[in-house]
This record gives sequence, C-alpha cells and structure tokens, in this order.
Amino acid sequence: MAGTLKDATAIVGIGQTPFARRLPEPEKTLACRAVLDALADAGIDPSEVDAFASYTMEATDEVEIAKSIGAGDVTFFSKVGYGGGGSCATVAHLAGAVATGQANVGVAWRSRKRGSGPRPWTDTAVQLPTPAQWTRPFGLLRPADEIGILARRYMHEYGATRDHFFNVALACRNRANQNPAAVMHERPLTREMYMTARWISEPLCLFDNCLETDGALACVIVSAERARDCRSRPVYIHSAAQGLPAQHHGMVNYWTDDPLTGPAWTAARQLWKQADFGPHDVDVAQIYDAFTPLIPLSLEGYGFCARGEGAAFTEGGALETGGRLPLNTSGGGLSEAYVHGFNLITEGVKQLRGCSTAQVSGAATCLVTAGEGVPTSAILLRS
Repeated sequence: MAGTLKDATAIVGIGQTPFARRLPEPEKTLACRAVLDALADAGIDPSEVDAFASYTMEATDEVEIAKSIGAGDVTFFSKVGYGGGGSCATVAHLAGAVATGQANVGVAWRSRKRGSGPRPWTDTAVQLPTPAQWTRPFGLLRPADEIGILARRYMHEYGATRDHFFNVALACRNRANQNPAAVMHERPLTREMYMTARWISEPLCLFDNCLETDGALACVIVSAERARDCRSRPVYIHSAAQGLPAQHHGMVNYWTDDPLTGPAWTAARQLWKQADFGPHDVDVAQIYDAFTPLIPLSLEGYGFCARGEGAAFTEGGALETGGRLPLNTSGGGLSEAYVHGFNLITEGVKQLRGCSTAQVSGAATCLVTAGEGVPTSAILLRS
C-alpha cells in the first residue's frame, strides 16, 4: 500500500543486559552494552549507525551513545514522550526514517535503573504538571493509585474480579518461570500467594504491579532489502501507530466521556487500518503490563474481544501457551523485568525468530503494545 510502512523495514538485531533489582553499572554503560549486542546480533558495525530513537524519560542521550559506540554521522534522532507509552513508537520513528531514506541503520534503546534508582513521582522539588495538581493533592500519588481507580471502575461496570487479574499475573509468571533471564525465573506464583499479598493500592495487590528493575535493551532497524543480508533472521515491521485520544488525561482519563476507553482504542484504529490482517490473526501478543488491569483493557482496545469482555477473555488459560492468545511470553513487566516495555519488543522478535524460551509453535504474527492509560503506541510484527 502506498504511503504506509508496511513491511518496508525490519528489526534485524536485539540486545539486552542482565536484569536485576540492582546492577552496579551506570545507565550509559548498560545502554552501550545493549546497543553493541544488538548490532553484533545484526552483524552491523557501529560505524554504520546513523539514526537513534529513545524515550524522553531516558537518562542517556544519542550524543553520548553515538560517541561511545563509535557511530558515524547521524542523520536522524528522536525522543518519544511518555515512558510507558513510548516503547513501540521508538521503533515506528526509526522505521519511518529508514523507509523514507533519512537513515540507513537505526537503533532504538532503553536503559533504566528503576530498581536501584528513584521513582519519578518522589521528586518533590519538581513542580507538578497541571493535570497532577488536580489528582495528587487528593491522594493519587503514584501510577498504582491512578490505575487502581480505573480498575475499580472496570470491576464495577463489567463484573471483573481479582481472579481475572490473577489470571494475568499467573500467565506472566508462568512464562517467566521458563525464562532464565527473568527476575522471577525461580519464583512460582499461586492463587493463595496472590490473594493474601499485601495491598499496594486497593484493589491492586503486590502481584498486580510490575517489577522494579535495572537493565537495558536495544534493537536495530534497517530496510527490508538490507535485512535479507543481515546475520540474524529479520522480523518485519508490518504496521505501527501512536494514540492520544481527545480530551485525554494521563492514567485516570478523567475528562473523557468514558475513562475506560483509553489510548489503546485510538492507536488500534490506526494500527489495523494499515494492516493486512486483524486481531484474530495474531499468533502471540506482548501487551504492556505495568499493572494487571491494563491487559483486559488492552484486549478490548485492540479488538480481541468486545467492550466489557476483556476480563472474561482471561479465563480458561486463554493467556497461557496453547491458549486463545499466548501473552507476554518472556514474563513481561510483571515477571521478567520492567524497562518501560522494551522487553516486550525484543520478546516479539524472539517469538518470530522461533527462539523464545516459551516459544509459540508456528508463530508468524505478533502484536506489541506500549502502555495503556497514557499516550501510547503499538507495532505489528511478522516473520
């Protein structure tokens, strides 16, 4: 289709550091290691990199990364707003740059010391943005508090229960138990553990919340033509989209007619409009899981089920390997690592290469999403 990114570019390299609650190296060192590993995976020399994309919340920048890895002249660079919502958009920006000839080799990355570093909302010296002035003085201090409000609304309107949220947490933990790189690799989860866990922000308990993790990841994007000559099997970027709905208010979405119709709905319309296949053709999904309720909301937003049916969709092992929609097969943010969703991108690549630790047999299509609840992004990958 003219004027689209459809299959014009591919991810040809991925890299990651170990994940842990605390890593000794600074974020810049971690970022460079992930980038160099991704380039080695692709078989591309660092001197060929001429494009970078990351998040506005990224502590490292393209100037320092380019110098440190030995990149050549850089002709494209961008940063995407909103931590949780930015992941897939970094890939989309590079895909657009490569497809239109602005660059040849793009690197997207995320390096974060969330486990050993400070939480963004704890910096009281920074003036509150205007939306937060109407929420934080009244007790909604953390993302968990804000998503807790949405979760309670969803439970009230559609009958979702904590058992449905447990289904999400369990599927992610089961996949992490298969993944030696996951923080929760050797820590199984049971229903009793979940139901008796301490509250973080009711109705969200400890296991409804993502991990606090140090680590870095990166991926390399080139044209589809060049991808055929790279070292590793290419995974094509079939469609990409961002979403910021009208009258949006981050996390709580107060000002819209329906707070439960979040940014996923806006991104999904654009994503599927450009694609040759639909939700029911997706073999495996990597859906942003900073909090368990985001999964049923995203399942509805991206069209896997009707409005109000996302909670019921999780029943009967639907999110497990062999289920209706195998989900977050590395363990996701809940059980592998929380690096603002970038591990969902690399896991999508692994699935379509056929080398995941929880491989879905014959997987040829994958949806990857960024955070629901904030201005978001998504990509469709195919083998």
